[in-house]
Amino acid sequence: MIALTLDRIAEITQAAIGGSARPDAVVDGPVVIDSRQSAPGALFVALSGERVDGHDFARRAVEAGATAVLASRPVDVPHLLVDGGDDAVVAALARLARHVALELGDPRRGAEATEVIGVTGSSGKTTTKDLIAQVVGRLGPTVAPAGSFNNEIGHPLTVLRADTGTRQLVLEVAARGIGHIAHLCRVAPPRIGVVLNVGSAHMGEFGGRDAIAKAKGELVESLPPGEDRGSGGVAVLNADDPRVSAMAERTAARVVTYGLADDAHVRATDVVLGDDGAPSFTLHLGGRTAPVRLALVGAHQVHNALAAAAVAEELGMDADAVAEALEAATPASRWRMEVTEHDGATFVNDAYNANPESMRAALTTLGALARERRSIAVLAHMAELGGDGRAEHEKVGELAARTGVSHLIVVGAEAEGIAVGAERAARAGQWDGETVRAADAEAAASALRDRIRTGDVVIVKGSRVAALERVIDHITKGDVQ
Repeated sequence: MIALTLDRIAEITQAAIGGSARPDAVVDGPVVIDSRQSAPGALFVALSGERVDGHDFARRAVEAGATAVLASRPVDVPHLLVDGGDDAVVAALARLARHVALELGDPRRGAEATEVIGVTGSSGKTTTKDLIAQVVGRLGPTVAPAGSFNNEIGHPLTVLRADTGTRQLVLEVAARGIGHIAHLCRVAPPRIGVVLNVGSAHMGEFGGRDAIAKAKGELVESLPPGEDRGSGGVAVLNADDPRVSAMAERTAARVVTYGLADDAHVRATDVVLGDDGAPSFTLHLGGRTAPVRLALVGAHQVHNALAAAAVAEELGMDADAVAEALEAATPASRWRMEVTEHDGATFVNDAYNANPESMRAALTTLGALARERRSIAVLAHMAELGGDGRAEHEKVGELAARTGVSHLIVVGAEAEGIAVGAERAARAGQWDGETVRAADAEAAASALRDRIRTGDVVIVKGSRVAALERVIDHITKGDVQ
């Protein structure tokens, strides 16, 4: 974080200096919510979790070097006190992050100003954020969240990792309701906003795709006006998603489109999926072309790469430089299309989360990877789909059958629709594979162990609560019964 004295932080966060805190003491280290991550010059933010209360670890944080603690009740160490419980602490954290973001992004800093880039979409946010960070990281120091650190706590904590040497700040913004993205964009106002897609994730909470599109569009509405390249706001929109491309009408920023469409500003042609599941394509960027072969798995990665290319071009990279950076990019967040080998079998760990669109992408990738080999899908439920949940699960089961998996292992009662869809396809003579029901990840690992053979390709995917990464862990560690 940029160096600030405690009295200045108190003013920004609307907090009172307490305990033995000295107003002129400086915070110039990390801002953390885990006392184990405390370091000299840190600010420890005390939050009350389900199992532990951060205030109980205030002394430990200060003993590890923290300058002070941001707290909602007095603690016996230097602290900044806000009134109102955890909500007040989170609000104070947001105010501090906004101050830092505005100071770093101030145009008066000229070439030293930090570019703030926001990424949203129903699926692919984390992978695209990682791609953008790796590509534009070649232009200078870049800060991006680890994994999906994209909510009202993770977002400001990521912003506060930036300092005066940060050239790019790449932020993933998520929403579970209308107004959430608008709030995150007030915390760290982006100049470049990327909208990937409008899908079915959180359909149950939003009530429909139009509401999801309204929420995602808050990102482009937050952008500053843009006219000439290199100045003002830029909305990077997926030309192949009608709800996303329609967001051009909702922003004063300059619009740049990407996709497979012929009229997209940044586009891909000649897309081919290799035997290892990695796509290659011809990148069209800035009037030039360059061949690209990604190290990532799945045809859906082409769109993610194009979004990253569009951002990189806006920051001054040419087609050849972008292509080189894309080819060098590797998976940076866990459990997202991670491919590993064990005992002659190929495992695709895509267990971080699931929605209908990402399930389709995963099963399509499984088919491409397997080709002439046997394939096995271990699938759990997709959360927060509302009234469409049962039908969407059955569609996934039907797709798994069409993909030709030899065994479909369905994990948990909430995923029953997947089994029903596959069995319907079997009764119709469209599939001759096996459906297996497993109560949990451990039971799924046992069922998989009994069926897997050398040469098989296995994919595991489900909503986060299912923790299906444990299936692969059990198999590779040999601890299934």
